[in-house]
Parts: sequence; structure tokens; C-alpha cells
Amino acid sequence: MDLIEGVGESSSPPRSAGSFGGYDIKNDVYSRLLETPNHHFISNPHSRQLLDLHFQRLPSSYALDINMDKLEDVLLHLRLLALAKDPDSRPVFHVRFMEAFDSGADVNEEDQVTLSTSMNCTNDRTTDGGIVPSQNRDRNYEFDFESCSKLEDLNLDVRRNSTGKEMATLAEVFRGRQEPVLVHEVIFSTVDKPKLLSQLSALLSDIGLNIREAHVFSTTDGYSLDVFVVDGWPVKDTKGLHDAVVKAIAKSERSWSGSSHSQQAAEKAPVAQASQAQPGDWEIDIRTLKIGERIASGSCGDLFRGIYCGQDVAVKVLRSEHLNNTLEDEFVHEVNILREVQHRNVVRFIGACTKSPHLCIVTEFMPGGSLYEYLHRNHTTMELSQLVKFAIDVCSGMEYLHQNDIIHRDLKTANLLMDAESVVKVADFGVARFQNQGGEMTAETGTYRWMAPEVINHLPYDQKADVFSFAIVLWELVTAKVPYDSMTPLQAALGVRQGLRPDIPKDAHPKLLDLMQKCWEASPSKRPSFSEIRIELEKILQEVQDSSKASNDS
Repeated sequence: MDLIEGVGESSSPPRSAGSFGGYDIKNDVYSRLLETPNHHFISNPHSRQLLDLHFQRLPSSYALDINMDKLEDVLLHLRLLALAKDPDSRPVFHVRFMEAFDSGADVNEEDQVTLSTSMNCTNDRTTDGGIVPSQNRDRNYEFDFESCSKLEDLNLDVRRNSTGKEMATLAEVFRGRQEPVLVHEVIFSTVDKPKLLSQLSALLSDIGLNIREAHVFSTTDGYSLDVFVVDGWPVKDTKGLHDAVVKAIAKSERSWSGSSHSQQAAEKAPVAQASQAQPGDWEIDIRTLKIGERIASGSCGDLFRGIYCGQDVAVKVLRSEHLNNTLEDEFVHEVNILREVQHRNVVRFIGACTKSPHLCIVTEFMPGGSLYEYLHRNHTTMELSQLVKFAIDVCSGMEYLHQNDIIHRDLKTANLLMDAESVVKVADFGVARFQNQGGEMTAETGTYRWMAPEVINHLPYDQKADVFSFAIVLWELVTAKVPYDSMTPLQAALGVRQGLRPDIPKDAHPKLLDLMQKCWEASPSKRPSFSEIRIELEKILQEVQDSSKASNDS
């Protein structure tokens, strides 16, 4: 699905980790922890450094979720992430009882849930308080009682199924038993990888747990911290639940042992050629998705903001009235590629619904929107250092894809999205292709204003077609203009065939201009690789930063 140029996720001001509007939460957390009776933290001379690194490696959403009345949770998370570095210990997990609440509380009639409905990840409301993780428990598994008032009450009613037969609901069961609903928390930490959320959700479901909330965080060095609030365990004591999780992990031992030790290893590992998707490990039940506002539209589908297991997601939905064999093949192909890639500068795949007519792809939500929006709607002229950082992000993502024999074929600013920390990620793999699938690529695929001449001419092409498109992206970053804005897309394509290129900006960094012109060479063989481009961009960034520092010192 090709979304309209310039339309991406709705943007919000980017936040740096642990800092909000001048308020540095790290300082507040550190000061309050010094007032606690945690002697190990207070006596550790490196405690402040460890705390700062902890916040730096996690996204800003983590700081937003911290319960300031339970700051020991931060130390627990830090400890779990440290333990996860040991391959023999992964996945590390922690279990805690949270609360028992009365099942007879008042509820809305609209929120009915029957026992016959299996929904592994329902979350009717994202709580303002965020996660309420636990302290580490010693081996006697003692627990304390804490408030869980912000969790949604379960539905209490009776329904009839499609045959008219009365079905037992949660309400009927609980009215008869008059037993409270027991809520527990399970925290996992392991190496981050595609489909991890689906794997953990399936593990908890196999134990018989219902996920009420899920808070998922990925670190900058390739680890995950996943916090689940669950019900369905029949007793308060956590030892039995702990043992059940151990057994469930043992059953899926191969899937854990196959994970790499770091994000770097994951990024360098070759990606297998995409094969026909096998729904199950990443398949999402459409009923577990909460669809919100529409944030973009294309010719065959729409992009929505949504919620899945308590986290903000982007949901790309194909319109059922436009479904045909070609579109369904393209959909499956995009899923096959997304489920195989993992990199800091490639948008993260969460799952997909593959049961027609409800076809959709779920990825991480990128609150910064697209680079197209950032540049052209705001007519933003960036500082040189920020411009080069954006270019390096794009280059790093594309370098990873090319190392794994994936050609994007539609690289443009509308398909480059920004997260809350202004990290740029490559998105939209609807027309991407594995290079080793056999046969020459000659199809006219992509968007005219960014399209390489060999693609326009229906000549055989390879990864260097993406390099040409990157040159146009780089030109946009420098000028904050739409390429060939005085022409129609078709006129621009005809011009590129005849050697036309965007006007060279006069006041840009000379080395950037030189790199740009190398990347849009007519002959693909003369264009540099993304590895070479990244090295050159990193040199330029270092020069810019050194020059700025020297200027400030003088």
C-alpha cells in the first residue's frame, strides 16, 4: 500500500529519555532512592551512573510509566536487565501478586466478555499510572497488597450465542462463586527480537492467564523489558505461578536458545529468504486490536493509530473492497520481510492479521511522523548536525537491509518515520524484494520523484536503485523542498531519464553536495554503497561537531 506522500503518523514533540519539558526525572528518581532504606543502592559509588545509563538505554515512554511511589521498581528493572546478559539465564522473569478485587463491582453493559471468547491481550484503557512492577522477592515468595484500582473491571453479564443457546459468562461464574479476581504481574527480560511480544503472550496464554495490560520496552543495546498485568491464576501465592512459567519456558526452550547475545549480532546475522508466512507466532486476533484515529490514507488502504496489549501501535489496514490476488500477494510479501528484520533504524514489526477480509499489519507507532511531514509541512530548515544525523539513520537502516539482500524499491521521505527520540526508521516494505529471489528486476516500482533512471527505463536494476533514491532524500534534507516541485511526477520521471537532477543548493556543505551527486550518478556502478555512504556521513558529522566545539571554545 502506497500512502499519500507527506502523510504519516500524527506527530508529537520528541522527548529525550527521562526529561520532560525541562523536568529531569532521573534526578528526581535518584534523590528519592537515596531516601529509601536500600543500602545496596546508597552504598554503591556508581549508583548514579548506573541509573543514568538505565534511563538512556530505554525509550522515553519508560520514564512516563514510572510510579514515583514505587521507585524500587526501577532497581528491579535494572537488575533484571543485568541478569538478562547471561545467555544461560534467559529469559529472566519476575512474578508478583498485585491485588484481589471484587468481581461484583459496577460495570458498563457495553463491556461484556463471554467465556467462549479467547482474547489474549485485551486492554480497554491505558492507565495514567503506568506499570506497577514489583520488588524482587526472596525464595519464600512473600507478597504485599497494593492498589490495582485502575485496572478495568471484568464484564458481568450473560449472553446468548449464535444458536440461541445461553452461554456462561464471567458474571455468571463469579456470581455463583462470589470469589475475587486475582491480578498478578509477570516481568520478562531477554534479548529483543522480532515476534517476542507474540511469543511471550502465547506463553502466558498457555498457562491460562489473561493479559490485561502489557508494557513493552526495547533498549538501545538489544534487550527487552516486558511487563504484563494478568488475571486467571487461581491463588495469591506466586510460587505456583513462578513454577508454571518455568515449565512453559522449558517447553519452548529452542526458541529462547536461538536468540543472539546483542543487537549488534542480530543486526549482522543474515536474514533468510522470505517464505510463505506461517500464522501463529505473530498472528494477531483482530478483536485484540483497538483501532483509533486514521492518520493516513492510500489507494488501497488506511493507516490507523491503535492500541495492542497496552502499547501504541500503527495499524495498516487493507480495504476489503480493493482486495485481489495481487494486493494479497503484496501484503503477504511485506509481512514476510517485516517478520525477518530487526534493526534500530527499521520500523519494528509487532504482528499481522492475515484472515481475509481483515488484513492488517501492526508495527510500532512512530509519534514523530514522517520526514516528509517534518520537512515540507513545517518548511523546516535543520541545523547541519541534525540533518547529518537523520541521513546516518536512514543510511544505517538501508545498509542493514542491503546486507540482508533486501531492496526497498520505494525509499522516500514519506516512508521514513521518526520515533519520540527523533530516531529515523525505514518503513513500508510493500514493494520491497529479496534480491536473491531469482530473475532480473525490471518493473517500474516506486515513486517517480525518487525513482532511479534505470527503474524508469525498465532496465535491470539492483540495490543501487535505492542509493539513487537516497540521494533525493538527502537533497530534501538539505533544502526542505519537494524535488522537482514545478513538475508533475511524470514530467519529473521523463526529465530524470534525460539526465535531469534537482538544482544544487549553493549554501550546503560541500562534502554533502559531493556525496549527493555521487549517489545520483546515471550509472549504477558509479554510485557508492550504503556502507561507504555511512562512513562518509560519519566523517562529515565529526567535522561539524568539532567545528562547533571549536567555535564555542573561542
